[in-house]
Amino acid sequence: MKNRTLGTTGLNVSPLVFGGNVFGWTADEKRSFELLDAWLESGFNTIDTADVYSAWAPGNEAGTSEAVIGRWFKARPGVREKVVLITKVGAELAPDKKGLSAQWISRAVDDSLRRLQTDYIDLYLSHWPDPNTPYEETLSAYQKLLDAGKIRSIGASNLDAVQLQESLEVAKREGLPRYDVLQPEYNLYDRNGFEGALSDLCVRENIGVITYFSLASGFLSGKYKSKDDIAGTSREQFLGKYFDERGVSILTALKDVAERNNATPAEVSLAWLISRPGVTAPIASATSLEQLASLEKAARLELSSDDIAALTAASAY
Repeated sequence: MKNRTLGTTGLNVSPLVFGGNVFGWTADEKRSFELLDAWLESGFNTIDTADVYSAWAPGNEAGTSEAVIGRWFKARPGVREKVVLITKVGAELAPDKKGLSAQWISRAVDDSLRRLQTDYIDLYLSHWPDPNTPYEETLSAYQKLLDAGKIRSIGASNLDAVQLQESLEVAKREGLPRYDVLQPEYNLYDRNGFEGALSDLCVRENIGVITYFSLASGFLSGKYKSKDDIAGTSREQFLGKYFDERGVSILTALKDVAERNNATPAEVSLAWLISRPGVTAPIASATSLEQLASLEKAARLELSSDDIAALTAASAY
């Protein structure tokens, strides 16, 4: 399992990134520590979180995931230097705590650093576009954080090709740091948001790409075979849209490729993503050691050109 260079950041990241949205939510603190320990022991080094995780969970508040990671760092002296740490700013935490203004970024980064119990963030991402704040203001704020050593590189999530191109032009014109990493939604089912102009721009500009919803909210895990499997459950609102003709075709292809490779559909789905042009590493989460072992297998799985072609054809629009 080889690490990959993340665009022009100089960061060497593992071929899979641990999605920290589960910490303090579907994985309690004890389990989160076990997973993080096992993650490093398996040879991975990259963890993704955000200041808003996991505010959506009953009884949780924004910053829960960062705080769990911070307590893990404190309990494991020397571990921080082994980790490539990604967190984000910009999601709404409160009416006066959101967006990408210079004022909020300067406050939010200190809040994140305090929760994470570290003095630097390896990669700081703009979580969502902010139409109310010019790119120049946001990038100037990041320049100050880079100069102060609070962050080491920057990127953005959820930008389309036009937005990313505009941000690059502003950075070049004003002599400001550019977004060197993009975090888009991308998986075997959800392809058209990234492929094409956005993917081409990232390849052309050597922008690292870390994908989220890499398993389409669990649809590509192979756990659910039809709408009947999710009927009446909380999963129905997230997964119902996937069970169309194209979705069923993808599941069939995944099953065939998985059987040929003695792997699971989830492992095959992640291996396909790892093989995609321009993709540095997908984000994936685990809430058990068994799931984490499956992620390790996915990172080592090398699909044949025929397997990749079959999956790509089955998921074509």
